[in-house]
Amino acid sequence: MTNSQGMLQGKVALITGAGTGIGRTAAGLFARNGARVMIADIDAVQGAAAAEEIVAAGLQAAFVRTDVTDPDSVKACVAATVAAFGKLDIIYNNAGGSSMQDNDVTRAPFDEFWRAIRLDLYGTWLVSHFGIPEIIKAGGGAVVNAASVVAAMGWPGKDAYTAAKGAIVALTRSMAVEFAAQGVRVNAVSPGVTRTPRVVAQLEALETTQRLTAAHLLGMVEPIDVAQAAMFLASDAAARTTGHVMAVDSGLSIS
Repeated sequence: MTNSQGMLQGKVALITGAGTGIGRTAAGLFARNGARVMIADIDAVQGAAAAEEIVAAGLQAAFVRTDVTDPDSVKACVAATVAAFGKLDIIYNNAGGSSMQDNDVTRAPFDEFWRAIRLDLYGTWLVSHFGIPEIIKAGGGAVVNAASVVAAMGWPGKDAYTAAKGAIVALTRSMAVEFAAQGVRVNAVSPGVTRTPRVVAQLEALETTQRLTAAHLLGMVEPIDVAQAAMFLASDAAARTTGHVMAVDSGLSIS
C-alpha cells in the first residue's frame, strides 16, 4: 500500500511531537507519501497509537518515547531512528506549543518563560544537534522547524512563546547557512492559529475567539494545511529552498 510515487519516497523522517495534532497529521501524510516515519513524543500512549495507525494502513512507522528537552532522550531517539530504518533524511521539529499561563513580560510566570524556551527552542536545538550529523551521513536532507505567526507580528499575552518562536526563526536561518555546503536544507513553517484539539480548548477560554477567527482570511488553519507545507519543504521539490519561513496562516499576518 506504500505510494511509490510519493514526494518522500525512500526517505526516513523523524517527527517530534507526532502523537497528536499537527505532528500526527504530518506523520500520516509523510508515510502515505513514501517515507518511513519515526514518531517521537513524550506521551507514550498517543505516540504508540499514532505509529500503530500508520502501520495498520500498510505503511512504515515506529515510535520512540522522547523528551525533546532532555539530551540523553533525544540522542537515544535519533539512534533508534537510524537503528530502525538505516538512516535519517528528514527532521520535522514539530514539538512545542504555548500555554494559558503565558502573558506579557510583566505578568508571565518565570517558569512559563523557561517552559517555552526549553520545549520550543531548546527542543528544536537538541534534535538538530543530534540529528543533523546523521542527515549529513545519509548524503544530505532537510530540517523543518516549527515557527509560528507570533514570530511575524505583535501578539499580546504570549511574550514567552513569542520569544521562543522568534528565536527559532533566527536559528533556522543560521542553520541554513551553516549546513548548506553539507547538503542540509533548513526551513520553517509558520502556522496561524491551527484547529488542533489543544488549541480549540484554549480558544474556548478566550473572549476574542470570534475576532481571531475572522482575521484568518481564508478560514481557520487545519493541521493538514501545515503538514502539507512541511512535506513540501522536506521534499526534493524544495531542493533550492533553504532559510525560508513559510507562512501557513490564512492571511492572519497580513490582515
